[in-house]
Amino acid sequence: MTSHETRQGTSPVILGFPHTGTEVPPAIWERLNDNGKLLADTDWHIHNLYDGLLDGVTTVRATFHRYVIDANRDPSGTSLYPGQNTTGLIPETDFDGKAIWKDGQAPDEADIAGRLGDFHAPYHAALAAEIERVKSIHGVAILYDCHSIRSHIPFLFEGKLPDFNIGTDMGKTCDAAIERAVVTVTGAAKGYDSILNGRFKGGWTTRHYGRPETGVHAIQMELAQSTHLATEAPPFAYDPAKAERLRVHLKDILARIAEIAPSLKQQA
Repeated sequence: MTSHETRQGTSPVILGFPHTGTEVPPAIWERLNDNGKLLADTDWHIHNLYDGLLDGVTTVRATFHRYVIDANRDPSGTSLYPGQNTTGLIPETDFDGKAIWKDGQAPDEADIAGRLGDFHAPYHAALAAEIERVKSIHGVAILYDCHSIRSHIPFLFEGKLPDFNIGTDMGKTCDAAIERAVVTVTGAAKGYDSILNGRFKGGWTTRHYGRPETGVHAIQMELAQSTHLATEAPPFAYDPAKAERLRVHLKDILARIAEIAPSLKQQA
């Protein structure tokens, strides 16, 4: 199986999709328990949600599931959120803290090394190549990393998650103009709530690539799945009516950050 799929475009904006993949090699699938085989922690339908919102946008999507290996985690295994509940490079549990592997079948160091080489590294090589290609065209590249998560997960956070969760690692990963543009749209979106650098401050992808001083900007959008799914439980069905309401705001966000790009080129 391939690790990723890439669609090249001419826009200064790149969409990253590290968690929409659902492919699991048979040998790994057989090691998952019944709970793991639900693949519950997928960013369901997110690549479809963003499809067609910005002309000429480049997309890089991991096709493997995060239970194979998490494309948005530091390959060294360092935690993104020290001291908080989270899942690792190869998760041992789901987002509710429940085991996903059969007894004695949890991945070991050899599994991690193999999957880094087979899945994690090729995805990021493709993403890095697109960032460099787009930057060579525009003098700047803006990586918008696309995510979603259930709105209620007590194991990870208290209460209900806001609808829009914007992450820039406290402003480090992108120019302030990009951050302002996204916050402006989400703050004005009627019927939705939002937060900047709340529980989700940007994953490894955003933090690794976001180097504004080099002309590469990165921002993460973590959407509550209640904004576009019929239910946040199996079968995790897409709700077209909800999605269309949300897509209006997502389209506005992408258009605004694309318009900002030429001014960022002058600063790089």
